Amino acid sequence: MTQVLFHDDARLQHCPATVTAADASGVQLDRTVFYPLGGGQAGDRGHLLLPDGRALRIADTRKAREGGGILHVPEPGQDDLLALLQGGLQVTAQIDWPRRHRHMRFHTSTHLLCALVPQPVDGCSITADYARLDFHMNEPLDKDELSAGLARLVALARPVVSRWITEAELDANPGLVRSMRPPGRPKGESLRPPAEGSPVSVQPPRGLGRVRVIDIAGIDLQPCGGTHVDNTAEIGAVRVTKVEKKSAMTRRVVLGFGDT
Repeated sequence: MTQVLFHDDARLQHCPATVTAADASGVQLDRTVFYPLGGGQAGDRGHLLLPDGRALRIADTRKAREGGGILHVPEPGQDDLLALLQGGLQVTAQIDWPRRHRHMRFHTSTHLLCALVPQPVDGCSITADYARLDFHMNEPLDKDELSAGLARLVALARPVVSRWITEAELDANPGLVRSMRPPGRPKGESLRPPAEGSPVSVQPPRGLGRVRVIDIAGIDLQPCGGTHVDNTAEIGAVRVTKVEKKSAMTRRVVLGFGDT
């Protein structure tokens, strides 16, 4: 099990850590600031700094298949350094902060977009270059109206807070879950039984007794394990770059930053 530090402080850029396992698939640590691919958000990149000053370049971060660990996936061609990362070695885990911060800005932007489009979400992708949400709906969406709405919500400068609720509280408020799986899509996490022909909600991981939620004051509240900015004003200029009709019941909205 890897202790994740980004849930409590997404602004941590580095941390001391101990290697617990390492092989060709990646390096596992006892604790990390690296966010693994999940919830539509890309995994972090960065470096593992060795005691002798050398750095193992990390190209991606993924969840381990078993044990609750996190895999720091190295760039190819570093076998000599990887061979040094034996269990017990002390390293410093350091993320690519500019790239992570773009993920944070985009991820919070998608929560604002959910507030503007109150429809189930059946697809999501958050990268350093763009973000997109697929909404389960057939009504048209106006790109300029959505861009104006995002600008208004960003300018409100509302605090963005992560907190935990109990699984019982989530069960009492099923509307908090916005992510859906359309009929026919392969199953993911545990699912609430759907009405015939309707999408089904993709529930957050269960069994820990609590669920992490992101609360944007007066704007949006939903379960989320991703990384976010501290205030909507920190997002900066963001706009809708494209609205697409992907199917009869899917409207895709793509976001970009105003400086790109």
